[in-house]
Amino acid sequence: MKNRYEGLLILNVKGSEDGAKEVIERLEADFKKEGAPIEQVQKMGNRQFSYSAGDLGSGFYVNFVFHAEPVSLARLHAKLTLDESVYRQHYLRIGAAKPVKVRTPRAA
Repeated sequence: MKNRYEGLLILNVKGSEDGAKEVIERLEADFKKEGAPIEQVQKMGNRQFSYSAGDLGSGFYVNFVFHAEPVSLARLHAKLTLDESVYRQHYLRIGAAKPVKVRTPRAA
């Protein structure tokens, strides 16, 4: 059963937004190749880190909303861990909205 996920990826593009566009297109192809259709891509732009862990002081933030099997997500995570252009990645499962039950007061 496919679940809905939100994935925040921080890209190492060294300040070039043209490079970010190419990397995002390649990542979209990787998602589709793993059987994870993308619902939405939100480009959040280049942001400075609060503290730098190494040589990189900023990254290009991209948010993907997609549907995938848990096994496909694990394969994507493993593949993108080896990708030098992906600095960090974080995934969150988005649960289906539960209907809210409204309780009506009983007549006395």
